[in-house]
Amino acid sequence: MVAHLEGALAAVKETSPSLMIIGHTPLGRQLGPRLGFRLGVGVATDCIDVHLDDSGSIVFTKPVYGGNALADFSATSEPRVVTVRPKAMSTMEPDTSRKGEVSALPHAAGTSPVKVLKKVQEEVPGVKLEDAVVVVSGGRGVGGPEPFETVLKELADVLHGAVGASRPPCDAGWAPETMHIGLTGKIVAPDIYIAVAISGASQHMAGCSGSKTIIAINKDPEANIFREAQYGVVGHFEEVLPAFTAKVRELLVE
Repeated sequence: MVAHLEGALAAVKETSPSLMIIGHTPLGRQLGPRLGFRLGVGVATDCIDVHLDDSGSIVFTKPVYGGNALADFSATSEPRVVTVRPKAMSTMEPDTSRKGEVSALPHAAGTSPVKVLKKVQEEVPGVKLEDAVVVVSGGRGVGGPEPFETVLKELADVLHGAVGASRPPCDAGWAPETMHIGLTGKIVAPDIYIAVAISGASQHMAGCSGSKTIIAINKDPEANIFREAQYGVVGHFEEVLPAFTAKVRELLVE
């Protein structure tokens, strides 16, 4: 972290940029605020868009109130530091007429006041959650750890996807923290997000609102998740998921 911070500070000193964009990744979440503090400027975090308004000012758009609304921010101080949510923007077609320049900037590595006591390599079986095209996620309503290893995993495997979870199952020990999707967990933006027995609290939706299509399965017809989903099934997941998985298998064979 210290090396990244010192490198970013060296880049600012050398090039005097008006804008610095950092990925809203686990590293970026730490780097952005530290960089802003060292530079004495504000930081806009978890943005989903960066654009110029009619006056030519740089505007940042980010979710607020737990993902229930979007707000635009601008800053007068420079450099403007912003972290952008992964997959928030569509990939542009390559333009071979444009050439980028990579500059090597020597800088001191610095020393960190933080002491690393232990490093643990995250083990991710199958598709990485952030990279999955399809995510099957379970909530408190699944009732325990078993569904994550059985019906949810079975559907995810059929669709070549990954299994995620909302906050309560992770707190209860039913699923590892590496599967946590939400405001304080991982941010995902798959093509298809299947929410199983998830109520749809704003804290969870903040982690999956970028999904292209949300499918909700919940026994409560009044669950908030149905307001967010494009498709919904009211029913017990124990009955719906096996039938859903069987139908998907059938369609894939055809």
